[in-house]
Amino acid sequence: MDETPPAAGNVVAAQSGAAPRLYERAFRILAGRIAQGALVSGERLLESRVALEFGISRAPARQALAELEAAGLVRKIDGHGYAVVDAPAALASAAVPHPLAGGERLTAAPSWERIYRDAEAEIAARIAFGSWRITETELAAAYGVSRTVAREVLARLQQSGLVRKDDKSRWFAPALTPDYVAELYEMRRLLEPVALTKAMPRVPPGTIGAMRGHLDAALAQATTIDSAVLDSLEEELHVGLLGHCGNGTLMEALGRYQSLLIAHRFLYGAAPRLYEIEPFLPEHIAIVERLEIGAVVAAAELLAEHLACASERAIARIALVAGSFDPQPLPYLEPL
Repeated sequence: MDETPPAAGNVVAAQSGAAPRLYERAFRILAGRIAQGALVSGERLLESRVALEFGISRAPARQALAELEAAGLVRKIDGHGYAVVDAPAALASAAVPHPLAGGERLTAAPSWERIYRDAEAEIAARIAFGSWRITETELAAAYGVSRTVAREVLARLQQSGLVRKDDKSRWFAPALTPDYVAELYEMRRLLEPVALTKAMPRVPPGTIGAMRGHLDAALAQATTIDSAVLDSLEEELHVGLLGHCGNGTLMEALGRYQSLLIAHRFLYGAAPRLYEIEPFLPEHIAIVERLEIGAVVAAAELLAEHLACASERAIARIALVAGSFDPQPLPYLEPL
């Protein structure tokens, strides 16, 4: 049976049991409306209006619309915005979530959540070029929030491994130097196979088969696949599947070394294509093949091998981006 690669981000929330992110929730609601006919062919969707309706910032609104486009439910139109495509044709070829119950809306997000993804993306897009001092007051001013909110955002970015505090308790984002990238991957090679082994007895039925379907579909269109889908497939294994391990302390430790997954959201889109077929696709398939037959130990060994290879590729990708991309200055980031 043919499978459609997952729209970016959707597989992680579905399989990890985590609450969906704002853009995922907006995507589900809008896709549901298209499926139900509440949004008709030709109807225009604007980033600003989606943000206003759901009470979210423009970044998750933009990502929700990008996912709708990736799912074949909308198309970009001249000027700006998107138009709903012919619903029957779109729904026949796209993996659309089940329509939601009438009246479902996004609840008001905490203040930190409204700016978190924007700040995360801006910082992640710059650590390939060096280390950065982060000024809390300037971050608050840039987003029009209080210092308390800015501090909460930085604390959560610290949990994700993207930022740290120095010995004087000042915030900074460490550069993705070759040595630092190698250290991050070394820790992942130690922790992720353990998490995989612990996760497998707790993984819901059908999860591994769905992952295999997503990967096979992605491989079939590997030369044209969207960078957001690549990011989603990475998270499906390294975050979604491992999230079933049942050991919160292990996952918290692992999260601190997975900051590269955040950086990859930028790197996949910014770097020129390095490979005709992204190498992690067949590597993930090999891991999932072992899981399908219950060979968990063999899958864990392949996961460690995959991370060793991925380390070298990440270093090469970062070097390429660092030499070809000129990031715009931000008031709250100061080069170190």
